[in-house]
Amino acid sequence: MTTNSHYIAVREAAQILGVTEQRIMDLIAERKLQAYRIADKFLRLNKTEVLSLRNSGNVENTNVQFEYTPAEKIKDFFYFNDFYLFSGLIIAVLLYIIFYM
Repeated sequence: MTTNSHYIAVREAAQILGVTEQRIMDLIAERKLQAYRIADKFLRLNKTEVLSLRNSGNVENTNVQFEYTPAEKIKDFFYFNDFYLFSGLIIAVLLYIIFYM
């Protein structure tokens, strides 16, 4: 395992391989893909391993179409950026207190 690896979610791996998320879970169970647990909560896969599996041709591509809805985009934005949004809000409040009170 290298430190410069880029880890992706199951959904992203499914999109890259053109299969369903359930098929990704099956590939993990069959040990064709290595999955990593992050914080004992998130399941991630090494992107280079997924790409090499795709290039090897060992996975049947079913051309599954994934729709990433605007609601999911907004949810992901707040989920992955909540720390920065919260920090920015605290800084803005502190600046207001310093300069206007």
